[in-house]
Amino acid sequence: MTSSSQGPATDTPSAGSEPMRSPLRWLWLSLVIVVLDLATKWLASSSLVYGQANEVLPIFNLTLLHNTGAAFSFLAGHDGWQRWLFAGIAVVAAIGLSIWLARLKRHETFTALGIALVLGGALGNLYDRVVHGYVVDFLSFHWGNAFFPAFNVADVAISLGAVALILESFRGRSE
Repeated sequence: MTSSSQGPATDTPSAGSEPMRSPLRWLWLSLVIVVLDLATKWLASSSLVYGQANEVLPIFNLTLLHNTGAAFSFLAGHDGWQRWLFAGIAVVAAIGLSIWLARLKRHETFTALGIALVLGGALGNLYDRVVHGYVVDFLSFHWGNAFFPAFNVADVAISLGAVALILESFRGRSE
């Protein structure tokens, strides 16, 4: 018998390129976001009067609003066709994000976190758009008489997920 002094084959994947074990387990986080989002929207819709500001802090109100547009009420003043446009975009995005999540490598956990947050937020707002024809917003910050666009838990998840993905893209470039 002869023994080989060669190391492992060079065509085997390195630990960094191995697929993530059960990447779709991150969908549980997306589900938690959807449930939390819908629960808080239900609570806001059932306990707040539409358009009436309820001061919580000098810079923060709970104000029930319905957004038929996209971010910052983009296209909100149109006849309703935008409901289905934004719903379609959300469905395509959810499919794309799910495929991306399924293809992640073992070391890409921060990317998985970002994707799961964006996906959960997108699905929470998609539900509203399809069922109600608008997205329920109720978190309202302001500085004096300058009000920022109202938002909801889904929007927070989308924003945090986007930040995670952006940070991860910079981290990937520096390695």
